[in-house]
Amino acid sequence: MQLSSLLSRFSEPETLKMAKLGRELTAKGINIIGLSLGEPDFDTPQHIKDAAKKAIDDNWSHYPPVAGYLDLREAVCNKLKRDNDLDYKPEQIVISTGAKQSIANVVLSILDEGDEIIIPTPYWVSYSAIAGFARGTVKFVNTTLENKYKITPQELEAAITDKTKLIIFSSPSNPTGAIYSKEELTALADIFEKYPQVYIISDEIYEYINYVGKHESIAQFASLKERVIIINGLSKGFAMTGWRLGYTASSIEIAKACDKVQGQITSGTNSITQRAAITALNSSLETTHEMVKQFKVRKQKVMELMKDIPLIKCFEPDGAFYVFPQVDKYFGKKYNGEVIKNADDLCMYLLNESHVSTVTGSAFGEPKCIRISFANSMENIEEGFRRIKDGLSKLTD
Repeated sequence: MQLSSLLSRFSEPETLKMAKLGRELTAKGINIIGLSLGEPDFDTPQHIKDAAKKAIDDNWSHYPPVAGYLDLREAVCNKLKRDNDLDYKPEQIVISTGAKQSIANVVLSILDEGDEIIIPTPYWVSYSAIAGFARGTVKFVNTTLENKYKITPQELEAAITDKTKLIIFSSPSNPTGAIYSKEELTALADIFEKYPQVYIISDEIYEYINYVGKHESIAQFASLKERVIIINGLSKGFAMTGWRLGYTASSIEIAKACDKVQGQITSGTNSITQRAAITALNSSLETTHEMVKQFKVRKQKVMELMKDIPLIKCFEPDGAFYVFPQVDKYFGKKYNGEVIKNADDLCMYLLNESHVSTVTGSAFGEPKCIRISFANSMENIEEGFRRIKDGLSKLTD
């Protein structure tokens, strides 16, 4: 069978692969501590679930508009004004089946074959794969641990060429948890103003999971707003990963393009999810804030636990629910005669020998690191890190 060459341009996301391997071992009766998936372990708040039940009873069971129900797009606009002091109209909003589809819609709407997309590393695993769908040319910009893996104005300007059409970055970041401050975004905006051909995708899906203060969006700069596409959704901040709802806020031109692309792929997002999303966006954020408080406690515990593990380097994340330690000091070490050559090997060792699932940093463009999620119970976090420390201690020169 001759399949499309498209399949050779991307691989299975490493995050999903590790979760699948963990489930396979669990099915064999092995107790696996899952620290790989980026999914809140909290349940969706009751008032949102009640809204979904009501939507079913009220027969919201027919095809929705491709771009989303008008009152949901109005709710997104209200949220952007309330939380970010940004002014958008409903026709600038497109509701999609998760933020991943939102990103795909935008990339497919903007990139042509040969157009360059700048992706600062480390980056979320699907950015480059989605760019490959559009046959764009990915230009990775390697950032440094010393700068919390955030791109600098100098690094940005050095990467831009006459073929550059797009850049994508996240704040708060997956996988590092780093957050761009207003001052840092201002400095980047000064560079973008010099290059009006460059669109900017700002992935803000972790917006609410912020431990240091107010979320800042690069869309706040009036000179750039028409070129900025905000990506957001309900998965992380509202513990609604399985509900599958993301959205874009952009210029009308980009919104119409995304609507056209989506119309040929999925059409509108699940109607019941959309009705529940209206309640989520219009209600108090009390349950979200409470969830974030618990994540912050877990983060502090994780930082304490990592201090007891030798040979690793890691900065404290400002947002999201990951740590991204540099573990290359363990490369070259052995266990039962087998050499740990890289982060991929280390993650497989931790899974098979320590029974803890993590994700290799190579999946995120930083091969010296691994990603560890603390979106799990405190009990599992403590046991997981005990196993990691014990497993690493067994490696020999």
